[in-house]
Order: sequence, then C-alpha cells, then structure tokens
Amino acid sequence: MKKFLLGIVGLAALSLAAPAFAADLAPAPYSKAPPPMIAAMYDWSGFYLGLNGGGGWSHNCWTNTSVLSVPTVPTVSEGCSNATGGMAGGQMGYRWQTGPVVFGVEAQGDWSDLKASTVSLFTPATTNQTRIDGLGLFTGQVGYAWNSVLWYVKGGGAVTSNRYTGFATVGGLPIDQGNEIRWGGTAGTGFEVSFAPNWSLGVEYDHLFMGSGTNNLVSNGTVPPLGTPTRTDSIRQDVDMVTARINYRWGGPVVAKY
Repeated sequence: MKKFLLGIVGLAALSLAAPAFAADLAPAPYSKAPPPMIAAMYDWSGFYLGLNGGGGWSHNCWTNTSVLSVPTVPTVSEGCSNATGGMAGGQMGYRWQTGPVVFGVEAQGDWSDLKASTVSLFTPATTNQTRIDGLGLFTGQVGYAWNSVLWYVKGGGAVTSNRYTGFATVGGLPIDQGNEIRWGGTAGTGFEVSFAPNWSLGVEYDHLFMGSGTNNLVSNGTVPPLGTPTRTDSIRQDVDMVTARINYRWGGPVVAKY
C-alpha cells in the first residue's frame, strides 16, 4: 500500500513539472516558403540582320514568238532547261511576338549563279542558255515559337535578274542575248533556333512563282550586225531555293514567365 501511494505522488509531481519543462524548450524554427519558380522565355521581337547561303534550281521554258521581227505562227517551243547553282546574300527584317505567335517582315537579296543550257528544238543550230545572276524577296511572316525555337511561313513578292544567251551549237560562238528583271511572287517556310543571346541559326525553303515574260534578244555582232533584233521568246520561269541563315537581333533575349 505504501508503494502504491508513493507511485501516485510521483505521477502527480511529474504532471506538475511538465508545463514548466515545456516552457523552457526553444520554439520551433520558422522556415520561409521558397520563391516561385521563374522560367526564362525567349522573345523573338526586334530588328535583325543576317547572312545566308545555299543553292537553287530554276525551271525555264522558251517559246519562240518571232524571228527577225517576223511573227512565228503558230508559236514554237524551243525547249526547257533546269538551271542549278549556288547563291549567297543577306537579309534584314523586324519581328514582334505576342504570346507564342510571331509576326514579321523581311527583305532578302542574293547573288546567284543558276545556269543551264539546252539545244533549241526550233533551230537546233542554236543552244539557249538561261542564267539567273541575282534575286530578291520581300515578304511577310507568321510563325509559332517554342521558346528559343521558331517555325514560320512567309509569302510576298520576288524579283529575279535574268540573262538569256544563244550560242552556236557547234563551236559555242555567242549569237544573241537578252537581259530581264522579272517580278513575281514567293512562298516559303523555315525553322530558326537561338543558340546564344540575340544570335540564331536557321534553314529556309522558298518557291518563286515568276510566270512568263516576253524577251527580245539582239545580235551579239556575229550575224546579223550588233544590236539587230534576232528573235522574241516567251520564257516561263519557276525557282526553288534552300538556304542556311544566321541572324543577329537587336532586342531583349528573354522575358520572365511565372
């Protein structure tokens, strides 16, 4: 009985001491909530300037409509050729981004050497050569951005600088020639990837719808005399080109996205 009473007294003493012991303990440390995560999102807005290089091919079909100013009735096909070669040039433009959608305008100019020859089906003694030595594009763009990756489509106007030459099939002596600046339309698509702040690399494909144009060729001075009109041809032209591009952009490279 004595031990039982001592046990009850001990429990009572512990219960009275517990609040005082708890008061002596240090409060639990306060932990501040971590800041919200902020992801960097690339912004394609701004002016840009760049260089491009690649290759192209042009399909050209000649149809003779007159010889020595005498109409050819009916007109006669002289045949088609596929001119291929390299190109290099530059581009400049401006883009603005709203959400993931990117709009833009661009001007591009390239030196080119797209050249091909074919023997005339109308006068086999003559070989016709088509050469595109320059071209330009003036386009609008709309694209979709996945942060630093951009895919876009483009369309607008195009211009080509063309040189047409007739050579003697045997011997290769120049016979006649003509030059032309031709306007048409273009449509294309491309991908571009930012690899450093304000720098991007891309690849682009464009098709040029250049239609048909009437071209007057004149003598090179062999026969007939220099400058004499020799023939008139309606020449239909289409151009395809693939270029690699590098651009430098002026504008903020990233924006905060919560």
